[in-house]
Amino acid sequence: MSEVSNPPTEIDAERFRVTRTVMIAATQDRVWKAITRPEHIAKWSSFTPSMDRIAVGGAGAWAFPTIGSMPIAIEAMDPPASITYRWSAPGFAQVDPVLSTVFQFTLTPVAHGTQLTVVETGFERLADPATEMVNHARGWDSGLDSLAACPLEET
Repeated sequence: MSEVSNPPTEIDAERFRVTRTVMIAATQDRVWKAITRPEHIAKWSSFTPSMDRIAVGGAGAWAFPTIGSMPIAIEAMDPPASITYRWSAPGFAQVDPVLSTVFQFTLTPVAHGTQLTVVETGFERLADPATEMVNHARGWDSGLDSLAACPLEET
């Protein structure tokens, strides 16, 4: 199958939102595992993920080598169609309900694979929303490009 070129992350400064949609040449179940299981997330991401459980209320951290560990929690799930995470910046021991952003992955089966959309919101509550949106957009560009290129396993 030919490689699909996915568009970059879009920044909506008026709505304090970043959005990215990518096509992944894998089944919805495989993509679901790749975005929910720490051992699979580690294969495509630039961070070391940990979660105490994959369920609403599950908590953990995503540790980035250059910026530190970001606490993360699962806010909502509809397997295998969507999962919503909330995360705070490094320096927080746990997710701060105010000083945090929320991102939702939505998976849609399509011909030849899965369409994955991430929408991240909540930047207006941060100290420098414009910079944070640019930084997060760069992160989604890099991370989701890696995910789309990663061979996803059945396990």
